[in-house]
Amino acid sequence: MESRRCISRTLAATALAGVLGAAPAWAEPRSYTIDPDHFAIGFQVDHIGYADIIGMFLKASGRFEYDEAARTLKSGRVVVAADSVFSNHEARDRHVRDSDFLDAKKHPEIVFEATAFEPGGERDGRLEGRLAGRLTLLGQTHPVVLDVTLNKAATYPFGHRKHTLGISARTTIERSRWGMDYGISRGMVGDAVELRFELEAMRDD
Repeated sequence: MESRRCISRTLAATALAGVLGAAPAWAEPRSYTIDPDHFAIGFQVDHIGYADIIGMFLKASGRFEYDEAARTLKSGRVVVAADSVFSNHEARDRHVRDSDFLDAKKHPEIVFEATAFEPGGERDGRLEGRLAGRLTLLGQTHPVVLDVTLNKAATYPFGHRKHTLGISARTTIERSRWGMDYGISRGMVGDAVELRFELEAMRDD
């Protein structure tokens, strides 16, 4: 009888060790690359109080390391081409690229570096949370926080067939904090700029 108990304890201990030993295989950050074909960056800003200007940045890339099981972010970086700004008006876009706004020749890249992700609750089966990071614009770097929703995490149904995260994020910044103050004092262009991100990120298996 004692022999059977020893065997049972040994088997249980072996099984437990196997489970614990297997945990790091899934509970670890994985690398993701943002699909450039499914990466939309939009902005919205007041124009003289009449209506908002809505535009986009057409060129951007990014990568991040995320542990889906633990819901923790290890690192993340997004680079946006400043001269890719588009608002469906050529003269306005040229103005936004020049030194009054983005100064794209001197500062060709807008960079966001993620520092931490704080998961929140779920709504309609989608994980919500807050993403903290540093935004570098016009050569200045300041902290920002984005509201993030993880819409879906699954194997893509066609094409690359990789495990893919679908993410929505948004925030509002005051552009004057980065030294971009053209038109604010005269009420021509708003200081508050709403930013919105929609993206699909493929796991680098």
